[in-house]
Amino acid sequence: MESFHKYTNVIAFLFLFFSSPLTLALQVGFYSKTCPNAETIVQQVVQQRFAADKSVAAALLRMHFHDCFVRGCDASILIDSTSTNQAEKASGANGSVREFALIDQIKAKLEQSCPQTVSCADIITLATRDSVALVGGPKYNVPTGRRDGLISKSNEVNVPGPSSTVSQAQQSFKIKGLTINDMVVLLGGHTVGITHCSFISDRLTNFQGTGAPDPTMNKTLLTQLKGTCGANPSADPSIFLDQKTPFVFDNEYYNQLKSNNGVLQIDQELAVDPLSSTLVNNMAANNAGFVQNFAKAMVKMGGIQVLQGTAGEIRTNCRVFNKN
Repeated sequence: MESFHKYTNVIAFLFLFFSSPLTLALQVGFYSKTCPNAETIVQQVVQQRFAADKSVAAALLRMHFHDCFVRGCDASILIDSTSTNQAEKASGANGSVREFALIDQIKAKLEQSCPQTVSCADIITLATRDSVALVGGPKYNVPTGRRDGLISKSNEVNVPGPSSTVSQAQQSFKIKGLTINDMVVLLGGHTVGITHCSFISDRLTNFQGTGAPDPTMNKTLLTQLKGTCGANPSADPSIFLDQKTPFVFDNEYYNQLKSNNGVLQIDQELAVDPLSSTLVNNMAANNAGFVQNFAKAMVKMGGIQVLQGTAGEIRTNCRVFNKN
């Protein structure tokens, strides 16, 4: 009888453990009771910003990606550096990440409506989803319930760069639980992306130390980019990664890769590397398939190493950790 009671106690413990908030998965509508207007507030502020600057979608996609690839999707990328800590923002890889003020604006409105309820990590995820829809991308449900991280260090930032090879990038994605298919689809977000001349200067003039441009780049594109980047190099002009439909979420990006019009080295290599070339061809031939796969991959990426339950915190200011 004693062993029976021990057995039932174990069962009761396991039931409580696995049904506790600490182990609940992210869920669509997480704030439906605690902050019913949360997603509407995010959507409205993003829409206002988009009306002023359509490149906000590219900016948020980049922010979301860079956040999730360092310590998971925990809004650690939003923390400002202090005299005692160089935060993720201070890393060179995050130098071009922007729209922090937009996240601040959303957070301020949410704090007015539902104080200390909606995490900064969920704000990034929701805002990114809404901005993608505004440029004609998929409208998909985003599971929420993330909490904000308590650590942000610049020396921990290690994300795939524009000159990464496909195999190098694949390893970075694999570590985060993402497949080569996820990688090719997520890089398709470059269909509304931008870069700066400083990130492609070697491809234009001195590719891999050869003293000549990258021979794989389409000659017309090469001439065009040389003109843009050479006109005012000190200003480091921005360049659309999709030269045809830069503000439309479509599969044109993949079609351009097939004609050697990839702006970033990693983009162009997707079309020729055996690991990814078939996937590029598939995405180029099927816009609906790309859009559907992109939504799935975004939800998957949004679940990387998330904090839940009582882990982390809900920041009142996305730029600083709460004072305990």
